[in-house]
Amino acid sequence: MGKKKVKSTSSNTADTLIASERRLQPSEIKTEEVSSTSDSVENASSEKFYVFKDPSYANRSVVGSSKKPRVWKNLKQVIAAERLLPGIVTYSSLEAPPSLKPAKKYSDISGLPAKYTDPQTKLRYSNAEEYAKLRLLSPDQVNGYLILRRATLPVA
Repeated sequence: MGKKKVKSTSSNTADTLIASERRLQPSEIKTEEVSSTSDSVENASSEKFYVFKDPSYANRSVVGSSKKPRVWKNLKQVIAAERLLPGIVTYSSLEAPPSLKPAKKYSDISGLPAKYTDPQTKLRYSNAEEYAKLRLLSPDQVNGYLILRRATLPVA
């Protein structure tokens, strides 16, 4: 048995449609038997026919009355055009309003949710054991914890 070659035929005015509107109907697709001799194999390999390519697509013009061929934009042009569009929300332009819920407070020592704050050092702690450890910290260590939490700027 030979190979099958798929061809599309269209004898009506459907060729004038735009590529996005043009769809092949099952009745428009024909299959033909191709003999498997060496001559026909060479001819078939030299002339490739792709069903999914429409040769008249590149020659079609943009929708409208203009007869200019379609101009393709490269990636840099598309990115530049997206940057210039005002009023369109993108990931980088999206800004959220401040939260109405209070911020969660965590212990500076253990990272557990903190219910208490030391009035002298302003460090947060969650239980009495952490408070006992807090009392033993030096001022440099306290300042280091506050810098980690971004609660105060270091005094130079």
